Amino acid sequence: MAGTGPGVEVRELTKGEFPLAEKLWEEYRGQKSDMPGERIFGVFENGILAATARCTRHTDGLEMDCVFSSERFRGRGYARLAVQALIDACGKEQIFIHSTIVLISFYKTFGFVPIPEEKLPRTIRERFLFCFGEMAGCNVCPMTRQGSR
Repeated sequence: MAGTGPGVEVRELTKGEFPLAEKLWEEYRGQKSDMPGERIFGVFENGILAATARCTRHTDGLEMDCVFSSERFRGRGYARLAVQALIDACGKEQIFIHSTIVLISFYKTFGFVPIPEEKLPRTIRERFLFCFGEMAGCNVCPMTRQGSR
């Protein structure tokens, strides 16, 4: 698989490593790791965090977000590796995402399918209230992946 090789490590971050993800996310809308029910999966190249995928447990469902590769590590398949690590660890349950329109085909390769906005769990849907029910106008498509229990 692309991205695997000497110096590449794919794994879940420890809580103490969450600041590494926050530093990486400065390139990605300044996301913070601020939810107690979150797990972050990363790809390290020679000890440097290159890509992430975050799984957050909300009261009414699991959400994947913060799928991001640093500009300097793009094109190596690291986002795919991070998402796969997340699915391997969390995929027994249904997972919801807000995909950008351009990435729908990427997420479909993991079994995600587009769904109507109203099918999102309330707490996950509310994260995009600024779209006022027009997620496509915000370049967002709700998607879900059924669990593999």
